[in-house]
Amino acid sequence: LKMSWLRFYLPLHVLMAACLCHSIKAPTTSSQQSFRTDLFNFYHSLILADGKETTVHLMKDIPKRYYFVLEESRVLSPFTITVTPCDVPIEWSILVHKASASFPGKETQGDHDTQEVSQSQKAPSMVSTIFNYKGNSVETYMGMSSHSALYMLEFLSTERDTHITVYLTTDTTSGHLYPELPVDPRIDVIGVGHTTVTLTWKHSPSVLQHRESIQYCLLVNEKHNYKSLCAAETAIRSSGMKLPPTLALSLSPYLLEPQQVMILSNSELSIINKASSGEVRQICMGTKNTYTVPNLSPSTQYYFDVFVVNLLTNASAAYTGTFARTLEEPEPKVTELKDGKVIQVVLDGKKQKSYSLQYQARHKKVHFSFQLCRGQVQVHITKNGKTVASENISGLRYFSLKGKLLDTYLVQLRSTEGSNSSVKVQVSPHFHKPLFPLLPESLKIKSFSKLRTCNSVTIAWLGTQEENKYCVYKRRIEEDQVWRELQSADRCSGPESRHKSEKVLCKYFYDLNVQRAVTTETIKGLDAGTLYLFDVYLFGPSGIPVRYQSKVVKTRKKC
Repeated sequence: LKMSWLRFYLPLHVLMAACLCHSIKAPTTSSQQSFRTDLFNFYHSLILADGKETTVHLMKDIPKRYYFVLEESRVLSPFTITVTPCDVPIEWSILVHKASASFPGKETQGDHDTQEVSQSQKAPSMVSTIFNYKGNSVETYMGMSSHSALYMLEFLSTERDTHITVYLTTDTTSGHLYPELPVDPRIDVIGVGHTTVTLTWKHSPSVLQHRESIQYCLLVNEKHNYKSLCAAETAIRSSGMKLPPTLALSLSPYLLEPQQVMILSNSELSIINKASSGEVRQICMGTKNTYTVPNLSPSTQYYFDVFVVNLLTNASAAYTGTFARTLEEPEPKVTELKDGKVIQVVLDGKKQKSYSLQYQARHKKVHFSFQLCRGQVQVHITKNGKTVASENISGLRYFSLKGKLLDTYLVQLRSTEGSNSSVKVQVSPHFHKPLFPLLPESLKIKSFSKLRTCNSVTIAWLGTQEENKYCVYKRRIEEDQVWRELQSADRCSGPESRHKSEKVLCKYFYDLNVQRAVTTETIKGLDAGTLYLFDVYLFGPSGIPVRYQSKVVKTRKKC
């Protein structure tokens, strides 16, 4: 009986009976039960397609079986089977029903979990196991046969439901579904920085032969190496993220330019919070075999995997993964503070870098002054290494501290917002004049709706018991500018940043009774139905201005 692949179209039980009757002798009494069991197993298996990658879904602790038939030949006929686990380790084996015991075969890419069992090692049996494996690596078995035989592949997952891919081919002359790896498939780390790692690897022979349809893709994550793109895709799907249909790691043929394909968040489905399990980034860079990975975190261990991908078949082969730890972030530069000198610090909110200021006390009492110009800032002060103050500041904040001569104070500033923040800082002995004047209870400007007219508005603000100078400025704005103006205002900027035409007036006032330290002004000459932005600046003895909170008022449209 001569078997061929066309016989896959025959009814399953007819094919089974034909193959088994030809391949084996009638069972003896002692082997009848084993024969019936084997026949039952084969009957409930599925046919494995030749020359096509098959996705197999496995349920926990339930074996799944596939089979294929090799026809009889006068010469040895080669075949290969490649199995790719896409998640947890699995167990799989190859069993054969055949007429002859002459069956040379070997496996490739094996490890200590892999073993080959010959027919001669077991007692005579109608079914022999020629290969088995347990693990989550991509494994390829190469076999040769000259006899007609029925093969069965059995797969089992003992951890959880999962899926794998299986590729069988009996035509080894028409090229490879999977791209080829070089003889040395290792990834070399040739450069490590604070936020970058540079990698290189040897070219795949497939790239040199089919440059238009082959490209390299790199996976970067903080957890572990992935042994296949299939495993990476499963990890991303299990996190709950939806993959773009054309970009879901089975790469689109149109992705020929370097690009980041997707990002994996942690198990809490949060892209922003990367603390628990980090993220997975995939970057495809065409046929370049050297790449510098940017935007990494300092002092962090990353795992790198390179895959060579056939864009026409979506099949891929994995290089041997590597890992590297980025360099520690250098200690921030420390700026020396001098008595009475005011400095302004701009903080990078995106990188969350801190800024350090140091001061050595020349008196027992020290006075720190902070004026928040923009954003939100956290202030942390230590004295000789021990924390003495720590809080988020808004507006103006003073810290009066006591210690000993030559005590060393370290001030660390950090932005608590995603955008840049800015703050002014001054330190001085307690008896010096303070950086900022005595301030009222509130820095808000009040407007009186009933006193609005078509060409004037009336505003009021609080003063203090000290005589200070107050200057009023106005500016016409549009409706769509209000939110931006109020949010982006630099609260440290003085009148020097304003146009001369915006100045309304300057005046001095005070009242010893703080309850009556209030002043009002009516600004005239305005346009009807128009929005105006009003600012008040307070100048104390030091001459450094303090800006009140801006106020937007609209004149009446009709009077």
